[in-house]
Amino acid sequence: MMNYDGLNPGLGEYTPGLHGSLEAGLEPSLDPRLDPALLQGVELDPDGIAVPVPESVHILEGMFSELSSVAAEVGIPVTATHFDFQEELLWMGNHRGHASSFFGPTMGRYSSFQVHMTDDIRHIQSVDTGVLFLTKNNLKCLTRGGLIMFDYPMEESTDMHSLLLTDNNMLLMGGLQSYVVEVDLNTVQETQKFTVEVPGVAIMRQSNRFFFCGHTSGKVSLRDLRTFKMEHEFDAFSGSLSDFDVHGNLLAACGFSSRGLNALTCDRFLMVYDLRMMRAVTPLQVHVDPLFLRFIPTYTSRLAIISQTGQCQFCEPTGLANLADVFHVNTVGQLLMSFDVSSSKQALAFGDSGGCVHLWSSSPEVSFNGYSRETELALPCLVDSLPQLDWNHELLPLSLLPMPLASTEPLLSDWPTSLATPSPRRAPPVDPEILRTMKTVGFIGYAPNPRTRPRNQVPYKIKETELEYDNYNQVPESPIGREEEPHLYMVPKKYRKVTIKYSKLGLEDFDFKHYNRTLFAGLEPHIPNAYCNCMIQVLYFLEPIRCLVQNHLCQKEFCLACELGFLFHMLDLSRGDPCQASNFLRAFRTIPEASALGLILADSDEQTGKARLGRLIQSWNRFILTQLHQETQEQEGPQAYRGSSTSPLGSSGESVIGKLFGCEVENSSLCRCGKETVRSSLTLLFTMHYQDQNPNEKTIKEYDFADILKKSICLEQSTQAWCENCEKYQPTVQTRNIRCLPDVLVINCEVNSVKEMEFWRAQAEYAFNKALKKEADEPPKPKEPLPTEWCLEDELCSVEGLTFDTRAEDLRHVWIPLSLKMGISKSQGLEISNWPEGEELSAEEEAEGVAIYDLTVTVSHVLDARTGGNLVAHIKVGETYHQRKEGVTHQQWYLFNDFLIEPIDKAEAAQFDVNWKVPAVLYYARRNYHTRYDLRIKNPIEASVLLTEASLARKQRKSHATFIPLMVSEMPQAGDLVGLDAEFVTLNQEEAELRSDGTKSTIKPSQMSVARITCVRGQGPNEGVPFIDDYISTQEQVVDYLTQYSGIKPGDLDAKISSKHLTTLKSTYLKLRFLIDTGVRFVGHGLQKDFRVINLLVLKDQVIDTVYLFHMPRKRMISLRFLAWYFLDLNIQSETHDSIEDARTALQLYRKYLELSRGGADEFRKVLKGLYEKGRKLDWKVPESDTADGQGSPKSTAVFPSVMGM
Repeated sequence: MMNYDGLNPGLGEYTPGLHGSLEAGLEPSLDPRLDPALLQGVELDPDGIAVPVPESVHILEGMFSELSSVAAEVGIPVTATHFDFQEELLWMGNHRGHASSFFGPTMGRYSSFQVHMTDDIRHIQSVDTGVLFLTKNNLKCLTRGGLIMFDYPMEESTDMHSLLLTDNNMLLMGGLQSYVVEVDLNTVQETQKFTVEVPGVAIMRQSNRFFFCGHTSGKVSLRDLRTFKMEHEFDAFSGSLSDFDVHGNLLAACGFSSRGLNALTCDRFLMVYDLRMMRAVTPLQVHVDPLFLRFIPTYTSRLAIISQTGQCQFCEPTGLANLADVFHVNTVGQLLMSFDVSSSKQALAFGDSGGCVHLWSSSPEVSFNGYSRETELALPCLVDSLPQLDWNHELLPLSLLPMPLASTEPLLSDWPTSLATPSPRRAPPVDPEILRTMKTVGFIGYAPNPRTRPRNQVPYKIKETELEYDNYNQVPESPIGREEEPHLYMVPKKYRKVTIKYSKLGLEDFDFKHYNRTLFAGLEPHIPNAYCNCMIQVLYFLEPIRCLVQNHLCQKEFCLACELGFLFHMLDLSRGDPCQASNFLRAFRTIPEASALGLILADSDEQTGKARLGRLIQSWNRFILTQLHQETQEQEGPQAYRGSSTSPLGSSGESVIGKLFGCEVENSSLCRCGKETVRSSLTLLFTMHYQDQNPNEKTIKEYDFADILKKSICLEQSTQAWCENCEKYQPTVQTRNIRCLPDVLVINCEVNSVKEMEFWRAQAEYAFNKALKKEADEPPKPKEPLPTEWCLEDELCSVEGLTFDTRAEDLRHVWIPLSLKMGISKSQGLEISNWPEGEELSAEEEAEGVAIYDLTVTVSHVLDARTGGNLVAHIKVGETYHQRKEGVTHQQWYLFNDFLIEPIDKAEAAQFDVNWKVPAVLYYARRNYHTRYDLRIKNPIEASVLLTEASLARKQRKSHATFIPLMVSEMPQAGDLVGLDAEFVTLNQEEAELRSDGTKSTIKPSQMSVARITCVRGQGPNEGVPFIDDYISTQEQVVDYLTQYSGIKPGDLDAKISSKHLTTLKSTYLKLRFLIDTGVRFVGHGLQKDFRVINLLVLKDQVIDTVYLFHMPRKRMISLRFLAWYFLDLNIQSETHDSIEDARTALQLYRKYLELSRGGADEFRKVLKGLYEKGRKLDWKVPESDTADGQGSPKSTAVFPSVMGM
């Protein structure tokens, strides 16, 4: 084809391949948006080649519509299509040099073979004996079955694009050279080389009078049939030519026009020329952006115009184009790369960038040629005899045995009519909440969605558990404009699943303080696999783990301990604002063990509530402790990133996780022959095992929690195991004993079925009755009010009804004790008993190694059929956390439900009404255990992270460097200015719904990933020179590169083909963390979103955001481009965004702000008023006529003189 610079930026990944400038080795990935309908009729053979399955298609006679589609080679662009002139075959060639052919309208696979190892196929031409394939510098002729007839190589410097078959087996080849080659196909020899005045012959056509050559410069030349001398020339387009065709006395062309400096735009006017008078007639305006065009003559000279996005329009070259004549090829977001029309004019073929070929036809029984010869098809495999079947074989399916129906009795599957009559289902009743809130306009009723049913689904079989609470409303997403729900529900509001209500401003106007009046940070729930938010909070509020992971830093790209350290640092800095665990969860998704354990959920499972969250969080608990234990017990100790210093924690081989949770376990196996085998191991948690109920007993026996826990730790069970002495599997009694007590006892409750839930309910009932009896025998105690330190400053905290004393009524649904006494004696072994809270041990007991364990964490699975359920954590927050956040020293229980955080009574933490709140994980901590650990945090991130590092990209060269790393003498100090800008790509599109009033409601925002981060120097002799310009390598599927806004192109983030400075997210994250910890001040535009996606928390006094510097209250935010044009006379972001340019511009705007602020607040307010008045007049668009000289502007050269040498 021709010059494609003016096409849609989405074509950028494959565009260079069309004219030979693309590097070899491009590996386009499989597009997840591939039309499922294309693959429904496709089967993959062992070689991965698609084989179409014919389906019945209904075609309206005389109208073009899709007849068949086939995925030739998924994800590889189809660069050439051609209808065979001799047989009923459709040929295609792709970007990797592979060719395939399809037979007839059903597009059955006929042949498939490799034409060239690396180059794309640019033109296909069928001849009588075979098929010609043209690549960049090679011409091959192969039989239709794939055997090579001849190979004609050309010089390495040639760049061929088009073929034209003339009379007497002569072939013309043209390309980007200044000549056209004539080859004799009989001798396969070059006969002549015609020089052309205008180089770049990319398209050639022939009529009975002329050869027509289309040039990349936008011209069409008419040449003599014998001498090839130019007779006439049409200057069709000022930019470039994309296609043209000739029919009778008419020539029609489409192409691109020049716009500005080296910019091309697709021209919607087709140039039409009359070949009788050799002049142009009236141009034809069409409604699509033309990329291909062909004459499809029927009764008139009809034209087909096709755009790159799949729109096709038919029109007359001398008439007016009608919008009704437009149809669309369903490419599912892919771009059309090739097009051809059959010689019979009954079929059209389209090849797209996703590797699919679409066949359109105007007739259901289409023929590609007027008279086609018969195609030789491969003979089918004939089976002479059927194999002998041994029906005695136990794995043989009996359906293989033919059984004649000899009996006259009806078959069992032949149901009587009375049982087979369909009966219609009654429509479910309308929700009473809808009827209550409905407003009637005319005969139509309008009501807000009560959200008691999944979207777009009507369940006919309502679960029995839902019937009792049919009028339940979900927890309000926002406290604004919501009524208190009229019906009670057993799940309290604070335990229900919380969701964020997104508006036009995103999260800026969402009231998080309604859900969290403390200074602790919640976690946002909309990220994939955020079900583990509650367990992240649990780990954070264990002081030794918080210090351990913040001191840990290693060179692994995806290390959960490192990511937890980064996340805990954000939780430390936050003053009540929620944080995101996006980087931690991104690393979590890459751990193979997590995927193997089924811990990584699909989006559909999270949204529909199909995941069994209780069992899932217990598996996650076991996984994270094991993973942290492995990652932090390395012999050399956690070393600073590319540094030499070591952390004060864990420098020896012992892991803090092992010391904190580890318990040395002795497993003994006793065979009935008397042989005993003993093995020792380290376990980090224990699983509860409950007593089996006697089937003859209807009631469940009463058990003490301490007894069940002891039997679960010192587990004894019988199982079949291999005995070395007996040399066979024997019944074996396996016993487990522990040799030492852990500092934190972790328990997975394993309440995964109705049987265990009934056990908990019965034991809680026994305990409650005991408490009632005990209270009746004792006098009541006076109530003690709650402290007011829970609330934010200057806010009154209303906590009526919550007290510190524990009454019997508070012990309803409580079975687990708040404190346990545990010890290991030589005679009795492990001893566990309940212990009154607040009492201390005697000196003798402490000397014997007895310890008190206090309940510090309970994690619960909240059952809610409406929302699919959720996980919450009750955490006893220690004194050090309150001291850091609030300046007070006390302990308090809190409920953590994603971003909802609320203080609770200690009795509520131990209450489990298993009808809706099921226990999952318990943590008991040894009293004063943290005194045994070094709780100092030494920031392991050193200045060496800013020094020069190698790029991950294989093709990156030093000459292409866009930044100069900092020298040791340039290391930033507190208060230094740094210009920052980041660009992003989209991993998941947002999910939204349209309400009945036409407004849009965002259900789930798009998931973004940082793709490029740029930091420029803000002062010094090199002010404005970048010292970080990192492209972030990503292993996740990118659905939209947002090239128009980010400047990121497909391939920039791929280490195999990228020419950019490519790094890991962790590497760049450490650089930014070092700058933040140093105390630099970041200058940028819209930094709040940048830091949010990067997953960084920066204090407000370290951020200078030009969005807010030039903003008036209750007015709109102003774009960086408009501010740069208005204040700096710079025209930026004209085509795409460049983060270096944006960061420099933000620094210049800050300098301008300081200059304007010197005149006083009133003068600056006048400047802002003038800015807003100018913006309203121009509709906030930079005028095209008032273009600046970019970086060469007088104002820009005065600000950063040293940058111009970059």
